[in-house]
Amino acid sequence: MAALAAGVLLFGSDHQDVQAGSSTMETITVSSRPIESFRFGSSTTRFGQLEFLGGLVMRSSHPLFGALSSIRFRPDGQRFLAVMDSGHFVEGRIERDGRGRLSGVSTLKVTPMIDRSGRTGGAKRSMDSEGLAFTPEGVLVSFEGLHRVDLYPDPAVESARPLRTVPILIPRGMLENNRGLETVAAAPADSPLKGAALVVAEESLDGQGNHPAAILDGPLKGRFSVRHRDRYLVTDGAFLPDGDLLLLERRFTVTDGLGFRIRRIDGRTLKPDAVVDGPVLIEANMSEQIDNMEGLDVVTGPDGDTRLFLISDDNRSLLQRSLMLEFRLLP
Repeated sequence: MAALAAGVLLFGSDHQDVQAGSSTMETITVSSRPIESFRFGSSTTRFGQLEFLGGLVMRSSHPLFGALSSIRFRPDGQRFLAVMDSGHFVEGRIERDGRGRLSGVSTLKVTPMIDRSGRTGGAKRSMDSEGLAFTPEGVLVSFEGLHRVDLYPDPAVESARPLRTVPILIPRGMLENNRGLETVAAAPADSPLKGAALVVAEESLDGQGNHPAAILDGPLKGRFSVRHRDRYLVTDGAFLPDGDLLLLERRFTVTDGLGFRIRRIDGRTLKPDAVVDGPVLIEANMSEQIDNMEGLDVVTGPDGDTRLFLISDDNRSLLQRSLMLEFRLLP
């Protein structure tokens, strides 16, 4: 019932701006409790096309901790960069036990984002960062509220203002407040999109009732849409090595409760004017260890396998949890 209560609070209204914190980098110590089983009271490890490898419940007494919206791992598969929807970059590293399972995260370095005017600590409406993607040019960050995608330099992402704002191609009049660009993802260089980045809106549906989306650069630059199905809303996305796009989607209704799923979109269908859809790899609800799942990344494991990491946005609520989950994509 606690999770359901959290969902009611979460989706009833947006959480408030963080009052604590400063305009400089802060270190946050995080305690972690391992999640041994994904489904409560079950040793099952296979869920749809994914195998559960482990997870963490992360806690900290620091007032800045929480509200994680998106995560991207560095090529070593251990160090990561994340964003909070309060307008902060988060840098850290995952830790593993002797069995290779997630055991914790290192001390986090949390830094307020610098806006285009060189200021930090802006209002949530202007600095509500939701998506994150690595590109050869730098780090793309998508914002809702003042709907945009800014390009930050990398490295030194945490200490510089944006290099530029990238045209999003979607008319801003189609994007609702707090329902905008939740997803920005960059395709592999040898995929059908040739390394191009794309964006997908959360709940701002177009005239046909689908999620507006756009390929931001490259030879296939242009708008497309993602089929909206079953009351699920897009919260993040990441590309597989073969160029297929995975979309993380969240659902909350009074009758169905809280849930998430991951859809796989064939990379060859991503092109201007298309309406894309794809099969569901996993679907989970309150019978499993979930919360407000908002972040997704794809990482190549030590054995060359494909792994998925998910994080949740706890909205800095005592009734919610900050989770990190790890799965293996099965053949």
